[in-house]
Amino acid sequence: MIITIDGPAAAGKGTLAAKLAQKYKLAYFDTGMVYRAVGLDLLQKKIDPENAAEAEKSALALDFSKMMALSKNPDFRSAEGGQAASKVAAIPAVRAALLKMQQNFALKPIYEDGSPANGAVYDGRDTGTVVCPNADIKFFITATPEVRAMRRHKEFLQKGLTSVYEDVLAQTKERDERDSSRASAPLKPADDAIIIDTSDMDIEKVFTEVCALIDQKK
Repeated sequence: MIITIDGPAAAGKGTLAAKLAQKYKLAYFDTGMVYRAVGLDLLQKKIDPENAAEAEKSALALDFSKMMALSKNPDFRSAEGGQAASKVAAIPAVRAALLKMQQNFALKPIYEDGSPANGAVYDGRDTGTVVCPNADIKFFITATPEVRAMRRHKEFLQKGLTSVYEDVLAQTKERDERDSSRASAPLKPADDAIIIDTSDMDIEKVFTEVCALIDQKK
């Protein structure tokens, strides 16, 4: 079974995807990691993430081991890292270079230890529209910008990172605009996706609702 979960930043899709992968014993692929890896690689090299040629070069050189190594860096999940990921993701050549890697995972999904899995849960922005358009079931998880910014703000503070809510909100709105208006694979629900607004829902309520829908599909 292939399940896709798309949506904007801090909507709760990552937590949901991980819980679903565990419940249904599926592999978990956070597709945002590939873009964060490229973005962070450029930041570490003091290169502008909007430099299309350098971003494509980084994407072509990315492999799983390098991505996992970069994910250990504190800046991987920082606000700056998220902005860099969004910028490189808007570059068509970068998306093309990383798309094949993401699609191949659906053909032969594996767990973190390398053992084969019987399916996968994808977490991203365009997994239901571009990466896995033939997925068994698709979800689009969203929430208001204000709610998502507050969630991300609290997350940063819990990790000991400096964060100002107003700045996070501005970055959230900026990222939403960039992700939704880019020419290549804009952020939007697949035509057959189930849309869930989590603004007034905690993760357990979302999880229960989504599981019920998946079980109906099985």
